[in-house]
Amino acid sequence: MSQSSSDDYALARVPASARRHWFGIAVQRFGMVGALAQFLIGATLGYGMSFANAFLAILLGSLLVELIMLAVGIIGQREGLNTSLLARWTGFGDVGAALVGLAIGISLIGWFGIQSAISADSLNALLPGVMAPWLWSLIFGLIVTAIVAFGFLGMQWLANITVPLFLILVAWSVTSELSRHNLGELLSGPPPGPSLSLIAGAGIVAGGVIVGAIITPDMTRFNRSGSDVVKQTVVGVSLGEFVIGLAGVLVAHGAQSGDIVAIITSSVGLIGLIIVVSGTLKVNDWNLYSSTLGVITFVHTLFGVRLNRLWTSVIFGVIGSVLAAAGILGRFTDFLVLLGVVFPPIAGIMVAEYFIVKAFRPLLEKRGDDETALPETAPRWVPATLIIWAASALVGHFVTWGIPAVTSLLLSIVLYVIAGKLGLVRGVGVAHTSKIEVAA
Repeated sequence: MSQSSSDDYALARVPASARRHWFGIAVQRFGMVGALAQFLIGATLGYGMSFANAFLAILLGSLLVELIMLAVGIIGQREGLNTSLLARWTGFGDVGAALVGLAIGISLIGWFGIQSAISADSLNALLPGVMAPWLWSLIFGLIVTAIVAFGFLGMQWLANITVPLFLILVAWSVTSELSRHNLGELLSGPPPGPSLSLIAGAGIVAGGVIVGAIITPDMTRFNRSGSDVVKQTVVGVSLGEFVIGLAGVLVAHGAQSGDIVAIITSSVGLIGLIIVVSGTLKVNDWNLYSSTLGVITFVHTLFGVRLNRLWTSVIFGVIGSVLAAAGILGRFTDFLVLLGVVFPPIAGIMVAEYFIVKAFRPLLEKRGDDETALPETAPRWVPATLIIWAASALVGHFVTWGIPAVTSLLLSIVLYVIAGKLGLVRGVGVAHTSKIEVAA
């Protein structure tokens, strides 16, 4: 077995022989989108919106997310490259790609720790006195780390078990709660909490999975065709957003509360424990997996060293687990939310470069006999891209009207296309990607 294949092609293209059937990847996508977080988003919408308005919010938000996933996902499928690596030839250059990898790494290892802490709190609430919360958090994080160490295969195995289990248990808890109410009244009744606008609701839906949308190439590089990307996105995301999200809306209306975890655990007891753990496991493995790929790209770009994916996963999984156990990551929430507005322009620039401007597309299209090999060179850095990225993120953060994620995304596309038409998208310096030192 080659190092690239054993390393899940962290710094190489995925060859045709390693591509997989779309349905298995769709199960992973559903597990990532349709996890406990989507249930919580649905409950948040249901607490502040009527069922009809919540449906529209989910429709608008999921359409935005699916368009991003399809665009960057098809790029990842065509080129067989993960997000952090792909960024080198889709507008960012070597230095910009390193920054993209670092942003992904910091953001997702943060969410990995926070999800571990959430699961630990739930476990401690349901089984008080059995174990200290910090120990629950550490054990949960290390279990996810062990799964991710096996790479895509281990994560597929986890998805095949947890996704059906999660669906069954969600159906059980929802049926248990809704059996106490009239369904017609829940569908037509007013929201139980303070009113939430349609735009705000759509923003919550889009913002909840925007980082997951940006890292779509990490998953679609294993797809066999563009049509497979479309099928898995429509199936995985639509079911995740609508089935799980709308279930959360109905439960919030029935229980007159937005605290979905409390509702689930109180209605079905220990079964709620399994829901929390299984739902969080499936999203947390992708947090760690994509975080690792981002860090590998960052270190490779700056130091020319090729880190081993397995050991990088283990090290960062342990770090995330320890930080979660120490309770430190709770202080990083504001910073992680801020990173959320940094990610949409990444997708906008990648899409605008690959499909419209095409300044660096010829580098990707030059392929030799080795189908796993990277292009021989990449621009060292692209000043216009870094300026557009920063400007779009700042506008998305400070402009209060509309949906921030949409604002920053669309602005980045417009600015990059204009810069391309004006001849401002030019690389400075040349990076030779073949000069890679393999870490022992």
